Amino acid sequence: MEALSSILEWAWARHHNEWSWYVRPLFLLPYCYFAWRRSWTGLLVTLALFPTSLFWFPAPERPAPHVLAYLAWECAFFLEGDPWALVALAGAVAVYLWALAAAFWYRSILLGLLVINVGMGLKIAVSLGFGGEAGQGSVVPSLFTAAIVNVGVLFWRWQRSASYGGRSSEPQHDALPQRGGNE
Repeated sequence: MEALSSILEWAWARHHNEWSWYVRPLFLLPYCYFAWRRSWTGLLVTLALFPTSLFWFPAPERPAPHVLAYLAWECAFFLEGDPWALVALAGAVAVYLWALAAAFWYRSILLGLLVINVGMGLKIAVSLGFGGEAGQGSVVPSLFTAAIVNVGVLFWRWQRSASYGGRSSEPQHDALPQRGGNE
């Protein structure tokens, strides 16, 4: 148990590096891509790798005050907060990830972008609503994520349509097979 505790402390110290805050949400790009490709393996691998970005970067020597404030609030929320709030938050994250995958799975770029932006807006609202002043620490990383993911999705869509002269190279799976007739 002591080994697990020291690993968690090591990862938590590294999570104080703001780079992890900016990189982790960028996993939404491959997540959207694998949903578009309808790859369960890609979706699951992306979800499995997502939390590892907490500890990719070295622990900062002197974390920024807004990072310390936000992480103190986050830690208190997860360790001492209302259990129903934690269940609601976990449920909201699950619904968000499902809605995002569903939008791209069914090839709706606009719905996907709507889910991304509403999700980031809700993350900011929850951080500010529950975290108060400490919650301000998540605003810039969340806006950065929304901007990068929006630009990434739109660029990918533009690149894809330019490659195929505006035609989709993907087979249309949404149509139901016709009964009878020539199949």
